[in-house]
Amino acid sequence: MSIRKQYTNNGTVCKVTFTIPRETTKTAQTVHVVGEFNNWNTTATPLRRSKTGEFTATIDLTPGREYQFRYLINQTNWENDTSADKYVPTGFTNTDNSVIIA
Repeated sequence: MSIRKQYTNNGTVCKVTFTIPRETTKTAQTVHVVGEFNNWNTTATPLRRSKTGEFTATIDLTPGREYQFRYLINQTNWENDTSADKYVPTGFTNTDNSVIIA
């Protein structure tokens, strides 16, 4: 998994690209990134499968903020990003959320 951040020239937007490699999602039909930036909507931000088999999506975030998120694979399996800036407990059964600092 990887996260790439690019800031606009004026610094008002952080474009974040989430990528999940093919090896991680061999059997995946759908992958969504779900988090504070989309009100934890499980269908709002789908990742698209590329010709190489990896899943990617790019979203715009406000710089200087932290956002909790997770990936939802096939609408059943929740996964954290191994490239997250940090992790925080969710408060539910020993589970953490990934965090990105824009």
